[in-house]
Amino acid sequence: MLARLLKEAKYTVVFTGAGMSTESGLPDFRSARTGLWNKVDPTRLASIDALENNREEFIQFYHKRLQAIHDYKPHAGHEILGKWEKAGLVHAIITQNVDGFHQQAGSKNVTELHGTLRTVHCHTCGTRYLNQEFIDGTFHCECGGFLRPSVVLFGEMLPYDAIETAETETAKADLFIVLGSSLSVSPANYFPVEAKQNGAKLVIVNMEATDYDDLADLVINERKIGDLLKEIDEKV
Repeated sequence: MLARLLKEAKYTVVFTGAGMSTESGLPDFRSARTGLWNKVDPTRLASIDALENNREEFIQFYHKRLQAIHDYKPHAGHEILGKWEKAGLVHAIITQNVDGFHQQAGSKNVTELHGTLRTVHCHTCGTRYLNQEFIDGTFHCECGGFLRPSVVLFGEMLPYDAIETAETETAKADLFIVLGSSLSVSPANYFPVEAKQNGAKLVIVNMEATDYDDLADLVINERKIGDLLKEIDEKV
């Protein structure tokens, strides 16, 4: 059914969450306290308060996160989405992820709702640098300001431009596919609802059930995204 919907759709938008990244081996931010972050609460350190008042731990925390995305790579599912975009089967990706794996796998039209770990920028003047600067121990801009990862921290608003672009793409969709998101975080979970209200077909692929499954035209649980997309790719 998903293959058929994909072939019939005129404008397909894919919405991805943490489940897309964990299949690459990248630890899930929300469950990361079990080991990667030495049993600290990542939500406490990934905050504007930590940046301003607990900078040493903030640096240690993000040094590990930035290094982690270099230790992993996109999986087959990312590659297939890139392939489908080139073929005109997928038109846009909206992601909650900050690892940049979609772009690394060849996707071009990607909206990152929560920013990216691929770059850092000056908290004072906004100058942007590759994340390798931070990994190599450079934490200050030429202006003297602090270099911070280009992600949305707890206590900050989502970037207006990203929200606006995501709304524009969602409004175009006649097929909206959710891959690997529990749809538990607002306002990101608004986009599947908006797509459905606009008349789009809604597909939710997630290991576990979500609160929005009743809205969906198709729900697929307990399937690895990479394996599922490989199966679909053979049919489209």
